[in-house]
Amino acid sequence: MDKLDGNSLNPLYKQLKDELYRDIKGGVYPVHSRIPSEAELCARYGISRVTVRKALSDLTEEGLLLRIQGKGTFIAMPRLEKNLAAVTGFTESCHLMGKRPSAVVLQTVCVKPSVKDAQELALAADAQAIAVLRLRLADDMPVMLEENVFSVAYSYLLNEDLTGSLYAILNRHHVKPSRAIHDVSLCHATPSQAKMLHIAPGEALLHLYEVIYDKQEKPIHTSKQFIRGDRFTFRI
Repeated sequence: MDKLDGNSLNPLYKQLKDELYRDIKGGVYPVHSRIPSEAELCARYGISRVTVRKALSDLTEEGLLLRIQGKGTFIAMPRLEKNLAAVTGFTESCHLMGKRPSAVVLQTVCVKPSVKDAQELALAADAQAIAVLRLRLADDMPVMLEENVFSVAYSYLLNEDLTGSLYAILNRHHVKPSRAIHDVSLCHATPSQAKMLHIAPGEALLHLYEVIYDKQEKPIHTSKQFIRGDRFTFRI
């Protein structure tokens, strides 16, 4: 039996949590593998089921574990992370996490922008805009639906391959994002969103609305993202 220190000021549940965390990060339990049951952990460490459940609950809330009723507790796929303090695109976020990014271009069209997008982009009331709607994937698994809206000054995007990094294309045209403002909220997946993201209709999604600016403080584009919270998180 592995020993936890009952005389430590560190609570037993926290000791178990730290032990499991080290095992997860150290590869003792690979992604999608099942960890020992509550009863097995109780026996191994000589602790109560309440203590075990508290440790597992904390690790589940932090996104390291996935508990499936009737089947057990499994190692969750690591979530992609976006640092809201910096301007990072989906491609960069994937690369930082060792994931392979890709995109399915769903639509690239000239549209009449919404009132909010027009205001944020400083467009005239009758102006047209370029809208790019894409499904973003990490290691071929759907993570988010993303709509980026640009002024017609960026109409060259209509002739670009948008299955890769949008910011790489902008950089080639000497456009460099510098800062962003963000609004984060929760919403529920529509049937069409659910189908593309491989989730159930009505499931909760993170909704991120961004306005991206260049170094001259001119707006480059707006972005609406509908994100699977089980595969993506934000750092503030």
